[in-house]
Amino acid sequence: MNSAPISPDLSDILAQHRVWGLLSAQTRQDLLAHSEELLMHAGDTVCGAGQWSPHLWLIVQGRVDLDDPELAQTHMLLPGEAFGAGMTPWSLQQSCHILCSTDSRLLQIPETTLQTLLAREPALAPFLPVPLDGRTPAAQAARQNTAPGTDTNLLSMRLQALVKHAPVTLSPQASVLEVARTMRERGVSSVMLVEQEHLFGLVTDRDLRNRVIAEGLDLSRPAADIATLAPMTLDQRSPAFEALLLMARHNIHHVPVMDGQQIVGMVTATDLTQQHSTSAVYLSGDIHQQTTLQGLVGISQRVKLLQQNLSAAHTSAYSTGHVITTITDALTSRLIHLAEAELGPAPVDYVWVAAGSQGRCEQTAKSDQDNCLVLDDAYDPAVHGDYFKALARQVCDGLAACGYIHCPGEMMAMTDQWRQPLRVWRQYFQRWIDQPDAKALMLTTVFFDLRAVHGRHELLHTLRQEVLARTQKQSLFLAHVVGNAQKLRPPLNLFGQIALIRSGEHAGTVDLKHQAIAPIVDLGRIYALAGGLHEVNTTDRIEKAAQLGELSEQGSRDLRDALEFVSSQRIQHQTQRMQQGLEPDNYLHLQELSNFERGHLRDAFSVIQSLQNVLGQRYQSGRF
Repeated sequence: MNSAPISPDLSDILAQHRVWGLLSAQTRQDLLAHSEELLMHAGDTVCGAGQWSPHLWLIVQGRVDLDDPELAQTHMLLPGEAFGAGMTPWSLQQSCHILCSTDSRLLQIPETTLQTLLAREPALAPFLPVPLDGRTPAAQAARQNTAPGTDTNLLSMRLQALVKHAPVTLSPQASVLEVARTMRERGVSSVMLVEQEHLFGLVTDRDLRNRVIAEGLDLSRPAADIATLAPMTLDQRSPAFEALLLMARHNIHHVPVMDGQQIVGMVTATDLTQQHSTSAVYLSGDIHQQTTLQGLVGISQRVKLLQQNLSAAHTSAYSTGHVITTITDALTSRLIHLAEAELGPAPVDYVWVAAGSQGRCEQTAKSDQDNCLVLDDAYDPAVHGDYFKALARQVCDGLAACGYIHCPGEMMAMTDQWRQPLRVWRQYFQRWIDQPDAKALMLTTVFFDLRAVHGRHELLHTLRQEVLARTQKQSLFLAHVVGNAQKLRPPLNLFGQIALIRSGEHAGTVDLKHQAIAPIVDLGRIYALAGGLHEVNTTDRIEKAAQLGELSEQGSRDLRDALEFVSSQRIQHQTQRMQQGLEPDNYLHLQELSNFERGHLRDAFSVIQSLQNVLGQRYQSGRF
């Protein structure tokens, strides 16, 4: 291995990489200035198992292999692909070797440089699905040993996680016509032939084309005549990567999945392709390549499957929220680009701001949209108003078409009130803080959780700094916020047992969003406003608040654990509904939980209630 100065042609080569075009000229220059070009020979080891240094490696030329001895699998990486910090989960770094199979050129980028670039260029985030704090075992434990979107890769996922439907089977004596009709009615591309509960054969849509239609075969013939007998199968515990290899080696597109002699289901080449395409990296990359709203709408349909994949891989709720929100950010940015392509460049600077759950990076597949526009003070309504009204309407309607319904309270940039210059936003926040009436307190639950998505980020940064400096000194405002937060209480009765909704459409359930997650979000927001914290994510706020003494270390850990547990139950519940063909919601039947899980849910509610009481006592004693 030889280190070399950055070659003059490297910029031209990198320009072909889809991420390169998202970066500003200054960011590209800084990245190259802090990176190193490596010239590797065939057979060189880049990283040994457990010995990966804190870098990201981008393959410029050549080919390298990610070799996993534990799975006895090798994954080939080609030019334009990357590995290491931000790309490869900690578990694989501990078990895998990286070897050059040909002479290769690599760009070695320090993790510290990536962290700096991410802060400056949020568009990079979707392409780095593994948190940059996730290299240590302690950090992994803190995030439940998961990283956004990475446990869904084919090396680590088990085949059983890809099986989405019950097996579709017929008798070997069924006619070819019956097989074809069954495929059409069930929406599948294959039927398994079963005799005496054993797999006898397999008929695919390709068999119908090649062995029936092309040969003019009588449709009344038994399916066994055209079936692949004793088809190749894999155990449900096998890595999904084995199915990919089996299909490639034998030119097949369907692999029955078994549990011993019992049929579990079918995995197809399309399943594997979709698995690749619904990782956060590929999904976001596809979004940035779309040129029409229709294309974005089509891709947005994969968000639900992405959440299902993350849930199947036991990804933490914290990480899942970041992944799903990253996709929303990517859709938003692309819609803005399409709008600007149609309307022309913006006449004055602006920043598109996400609020609510998107602002906090806590979205799930069931989310509406909360957003606003902060415009430069050079904005003149008479001159620029029509442009930004059209821009906001096009983006908000585009998000609605992609499944993010319009906010029922109209807290969106398409509403004139929430599309204003910086000076007006200053007036808004000053009034809300100085005169905390019921409406102002309601608005704090949305507009105090802001995060820049696209545009001139400094506009929001300036506003946030001023707001946090003001809230720390306004004890009356904080007292009202605390009092308002007391209205959302976890559902525990006088005996400390979980109280279910008594009547209405959702009787007999627990509303995980409003009765459990929202109270924790309120607590995190109060800690941030009282402590002047710039963090927006609830978990990050609670963790930072303990460092500043706003609550105890034990209280911080308990509240973060409660949020993670309740949020995970919500995600699992939504995933189960989506797998059943139902719309995801937030209403959990306790029958979905084991006794152990019910106990944990009750404990989580107790933690929330206890910390709400602490804040209430501080309010009464004038602590704020």
